[in-house]
Amino acid sequence: MPLRVCLVDMNNGVANQATRCFRRIIDAFGARVRERNPGVELLFKHVQPRNLGELPAPDEDLVLSSGGPGSPFDGYDDPWCTGYRAFLDRAVESNIKDPTSAVKVFVVCHSYELAVIHFKVAEMRRRASLKFGLMPAYMTGDGQQTDYFLPFGYRLFCWEHRNWEAAELDAKRLAELGGALLAKETAEGGAYKGDALLAFRFAPGVDGTQFHPEADKPGVMNWIERPEHKIAVTDAYGEALYERMVKSLGNPDRLAKTFALVLPGWLTTRFNVLAAERGYKPLDPPTPDMAEFDVAV
Repeated sequence: MPLRVCLVDMNNGVANQATRCFRRIIDAFGARVRERNPGVELLFKHVQPRNLGELPAPDEDLVLSSGGPGSPFDGYDDPWCTGYRAFLDRAVESNIKDPTSAVKVFVVCHSYELAVIHFKVAEMRRRASLKFGLMPAYMTGDGQQTDYFLPFGYRLFCWEHRNWEAAELDAKRLAELGGALLAKETAEGGAYKGDALLAFRFAPGVDGTQFHPEADKPGVMNWIERPEHKIAVTDAYGEALYERMVKSLGNPDRLAKTFALVLPGWLTTRFNVLAAERGYKPLDPPTPDMAEFDVAV
C-alpha cells in the first residue's frame, strides 16, 4: 500500500523559500521511510489552492500546508478556501472515527491563520507592524507533552514572519473540538512579549504553528541579507540584535533544532502510527544535523 504525502502550497504562485524547505523535509522523510521499508512506494503531490484551485485528495496520509502572502480573510469564501476548509473538517471527522488510518494535517502560518478562523478557537487580528526574525516560542503544559515538541522543553526558537496573529483564546470552543493550545508568545509567568497564540492542536488530526518550522539557514539568510530587509530589521530591533540573530543561526540548539525536529518529528510519529497498522517498519526519531540545516539544495 503506498504512502501518500501532500504539500498544500498557499503561496498563491509567489516565488518563495518555504516551498524549497518543505520539499527538503519531505524528501528527507521519504528517504528515511525507504531506507527502513524498501518496498514502500511514497506518492508525493504538490497542490496549489489559491492560484490553481487544487485541493488535497481524500486519500492522503500526511499533509503539510504552508504559509503564504496576504490576509487570511482574502478569498475566505471563495471555492478554493471553502473546499480547503471542508477538507479540514473531513480530516477531523475521520480522525474521530479512525485515528489510526485517518489523514494527519500540519498547518503553517497562512494555513494556520485559516484554521484559527475556521475552527473559531481565537480571534485573528492584524498586527500594527510586521513581526519578523528569529524569536522564542514558549510551550504550554500541553505543548511540553506533545510528541513533536518533547525535545524542546519549555521553549524553542523559530523563524517568525507575520502580519496577522491569533489572540484571545476561546478555551471552551477549543475543548469542545478536543484541541489544545501548545505554544504562546509570552511564557506563563514570564516577561510580557505579546499576545500571540503560536501553536495549536486544533482538533484530532490537525496541528499547526503560526511560526515557520520549515525554515533552514539558507532560506533565512536569503531573507535577512537583502538590503531592504536588513534595514527593516535594524530599524525595528537595532544593529546589535540583527548581528545576534545572524550569529544565532550557527547555534545547534536554536533554529537548527527546530528545523530538524518539529516537522520531521511530526512526520515520524504520524508515520509510525500508520506503520503499526500497515506492517511498515517504524522510524527512529529524527536527530539534529547542522550540516543539513546549513546546506542549500
